[in-house]
Amino acid sequence: MKRSAMVAAAVVVAALVAASAFYAGRMSASPAPAAAGSTSPPPGERKVLYWHDPMVPGPRFDKPGKSPFMDMQLVPVYADEANESGVTVSPGVQQNLGIRTAPVRKAQIAPAFDAVGAVQFDERRTVAVQTRVAGYVERLAVRAPMERVRKGQVLATLYAPDWLAPLNELVALQRAGASQELVLAARERTRALSIPQDLVRQAEAGGSVTGRYTLTAPAGGVVAELGVREGVAVSPGMSLFRIAGLDKVWAVAEIPETHAVRLVRGQKVSAALQADPGQAFAGELKEILPEVSATTRTLKARFEVDNRGGKLMPGMLLRIRVEAPATERLVVPAEAVIRTGTRAVAIVRKQDGTFQPREVKLGVDLGDQLEIARGLNEGDEVVASGQFLVDSEARLRSVLDGMAAVGSAVPAASAPSTATPAPAAKGVYRAEGKVESVEPDGITISHGPVPELRWPAMTMGFGKPDPKAFSAVKPGDMVRFEFKQGGAMGYELVNVQPSGAGK
Repeated sequence: MKRSAMVAAAVVVAALVAASAFYAGRMSASPAPAAAGSTSPPPGERKVLYWHDPMVPGPRFDKPGKSPFMDMQLVPVYADEANESGVTVSPGVQQNLGIRTAPVRKAQIAPAFDAVGAVQFDERRTVAVQTRVAGYVERLAVRAPMERVRKGQVLATLYAPDWLAPLNELVALQRAGASQELVLAARERTRALSIPQDLVRQAEAGGSVTGRYTLTAPAGGVVAELGVREGVAVSPGMSLFRIAGLDKVWAVAEIPETHAVRLVRGQKVSAALQADPGQAFAGELKEILPEVSATTRTLKARFEVDNRGGKLMPGMLLRIRVEAPATERLVVPAEAVIRTGTRAVAIVRKQDGTFQPREVKLGVDLGDQLEIARGLNEGDEVVASGQFLVDSEARLRSVLDGMAAVGSAVPAASAPSTATPAPAAKGVYRAEGKVESVEPDGITISHGPVPELRWPAMTMGFGKPDPKAFSAVKPGDMVRFEFKQGGAMGYELVNVQPSGAGK
């Protein structure tokens, strides 16, 4: 009796085990519905990193719930699907987009910029011709300003009557055989009166005394200033001529203060005539004037330019090329950097083929290249063509993937029927939902997922093709509608049909 009872019990246990295995297989074959109001999967299967709103993918949340930005649930991002390294673009799409990469490399570069300078006289090479005795100009050899003169050329003949008495005294003492002390005292008197030594030696050698003296140019250049005319009287300290040298001239340029940090005294530059770039000249930065213009935000710099050929004249314009000493810098093509106004971004292609946007800090603008001060390393591959499309793909990837995840996890109780037939025509999509509000220019509908667009269930507005269109639709109606991309609201209704009684 006991044996039969034990056998019966074993049969019952076996039946229960078989039944439970059957139902477990049924349960594993069909997915279990998600809990209402939660988009996270059952625990233990996939690890959730964080939740976010796919329409505003930046902020991250540590628990599920309703988005503070959109009328939709937050979307989980799982560890096995989150691609933190960047966005993946298929090789075919890369070819269609014309994506081209370039390496980040170090290069020996010399930052340079151009400036326009006006030619001026080098004031340090200007000499003044004066007289230190009263007299008058007997003859003037140079009669016009800006006339070229060479060194030793006769400028004028002066007559100074006050020189006659000291010279005659010196000659008389020598003829009388006066003591050497008296002769030296007479000679010192002629030096004190600034009598030219040529006249003194002439008087001592030949005994003839004259008060006429010929002025010659002490240096070559042009007569920048002519202070006398023939026959006029002169007085001690009066400037008769001012001669400006032309062997070297100044080119004074206004430099923007943003470039002022690159200027170093003694820096070599090259210059060319603005009117004839074929004529080049060598120059050197001599002086940076310590004053910044408040209106133009520029400062003046003096460049000394070689003018041995005498081709440069005051007032001419020179284009000056200023180059800094060559240094090794990290550079990328200028087209590889996306500038947003507040930051600069480069799209980096990683070794696994994904693309990752990376914020960089720029250095010197080198024209077709940009210096990278921070954010990239030598050898990195950056996208040099098509980076805007990759950046858009990177921004949309999390949105679209998140929409797909939400669409597959939306509970049945949170949205109307999700049965969406195939589009009626190319570019036209169908969905079902509840009318929330009706406006003259659009209708707001809480609709279910749209698989063709990888949209989750959400509430959004659709534009009307005409203000009088769909006049029978009212808030609370359950509708089946068709829409397409376009219109003022982004998507425009094509057809709206009632699908059930309104609530």
